[in-house]
Amino acid sequence: MSEKKLSIGGQAVIEGVMMRGPEKVATAVRTPDKKIELDIRPVNSISDRFPILKKPMLRGCVSLGESLVMGLRSLSYSAQMAGEDEQLTDKELAGTIVFAFVMAAVLFVAIPTGAAKLFHFITEDPVFLNLMEGALRLLIFVGYIGAISLMKDIQRVFQYHGAEHKTIACFEAGEALTVENVKKHTRLHKRCGTSFLLIVMLVSIFVFAFLGWPDLWLRILSRVILLPVVAGISYEIIKLSANSDNCVLGWAIKPGLWLQYMTTREPDDDMIEVAIESAKAVLPEDKIPAGTANYIQEV
Repeated sequence: MSEKKLSIGGQAVIEGVMMRGPEKVATAVRTPDKKIELDIRPVNSISDRFPILKKPMLRGCVSLGESLVMGLRSLSYSAQMAGEDEQLTDKELAGTIVFAFVMAAVLFVAIPTGAAKLFHFITEDPVFLNLMEGALRLLIFVGYIGAISLMKDIQRVFQYHGAEHKTIACFEAGEALTVENVKKHTRLHKRCGTSFLLIVMLVSIFVFAFLGWPDLWLRILSRVILLPVVAGISYEIIKLSANSDNCVLGWAIKPGLWLQYMTTREPDDDMIEVAIESAKAVLPEDKIPAGTANYIQEV
């Protein structure tokens, strides 16, 4: 039996990169004095305690929730190291997650499903109206990404996003993690969170299309309740496409890859160094490619 291929994932944070491996999650940040600081924590996934959560459809919801918590913790740490903010307490973190969920529900659920009634002048067909709601949701999402991509601070985050992807691609190619090697690789990646979110938007169009057209509050409630189902389906599509050369799956994730041209930028060398140190921190020592560089200053 062939050995299971080790995979890592991550996200960009303020002046840094968070990487998640099988056992550890690490956040590397470039501080104002140009040093690289690392925060390393155990993964502690709830699915390790409850193996049933690793089953298809369930694992996507777990991954989404844990990624949100880890991502916010890493953002908090990076803001502190970059000198922009203090680290969040667990209570503040929980409040931030709730606030983010409410805002996402308003922006991507309540507004498009409410605005879809504007298409009643064309037809009263519920399938058509649900499809129009989905199209509005997709337009809002892409418009939101486009708007924030114009912000200077976000453009730097998107550069670190590019550094994260290129570093993971370099590792997956089995090459030594050096700036020179990483720079050669693509900044687009099949398992990117951007692709996942876009797939969620597209899957939701088809899942919600046949739910009828009840009162507004019932439509909003149905979308929220079915979000785990949508997330589960989307996760399985991403997971399958990452490990398959199937042309149908390949085309299914193409829109997500195209969107990454907006959410990633070519990084500079300093950003790549940060991403490399974050990746090294979550890899078992015997999995770090030979010849990998060290960019952390020894004290």
